[in-house]
Amino acid sequence: MAAKKKKKTAKRKPNAAFMKPVKPDATLAAIVGDKPLPRTELTKKLWAYIKKNGLQDKKNRRMINADANLKPIFKTAQVSMFKMTALVNKHVK
Repeated sequence: MAAKKKKKTAKRKPNAAFMKPVKPDATLAAIVGDKPLPRTELTKKLWAYIKKNGLQDKKNRRMINADANLKPIFKTAQVSMFKMTALVNKHVK
């Protein structure tokens, strides 16, 4: 019997635009810190904050409930996780 060859899987290269460090403004810095960081890390820290504080809606997990720190960013009491990234992008340089 011939040995089966394994396919070589190409390792995904991260998009350079996502890896470029961005600087959060003062409002967003209250949540993720004030040091420049890539968008991917910024999103991870934001989700860590949301999960730590239990801000995901209990019935519809795609919705994020704003607390005192997130309200200035979202400008509303609740926002979908898809719209969240667009709103956060307005607070980075």
